[in-house]
Amino acid sequence: MRDKVLIIAEAGVNHNGSMDLARQLIDKAAQAGADIVKFQTFKASKLVSKEAKQAAYQKTNLKSKDDSQFEMLKMLELDEAMHTELIQYCAQKRITFLSTGFDEESIDMLDKLGMPFYKIPSGEITNKPYLQHIAKKGKPVILSTGMADLK
Repeated sequence: MRDKVLIIAEAGVNHNGSMDLARQLIDKAAQAGADIVKFQTFKASKLVSKEAKQAAYQKTNLKSKDDSQFEMLKMLELDEAMHTELIQYCAQKRITFLSTGFDEESIDMLDKLGMPFYKIPSGEITNKPYLQHIAKKGKPVILSTGMADLK
């Protein structure tokens, strides 16, 4: 157990698919003194159907003619090469790279890339197969509980 509070800067998908913007998010997190900068890793095909439409706030924010939830998420995916580049960039900036994996394939890729621990989003707190898959990795876990209650 660490005796220090770790500060995690949430980059999430705010890179909008741009590696330049992802590096800027890392720069800002490092400049702010964060210990960790956390992104999100997923395969759009594992999260949403190709027929799913964007929510009203997404349509407003993105101002896109295409209202496909799938296409929006697809443009936010980070592939293995992008992850490797961001991990190396974080090392240069002396900040730990972390990413929340949202599906088993993404968890496996993050494991291959050497994630030191896993961050489980609160929306997956009752997803038993997902939790079991992460548990098999044998690494520490940060478990968000924002969308959960004691039941």
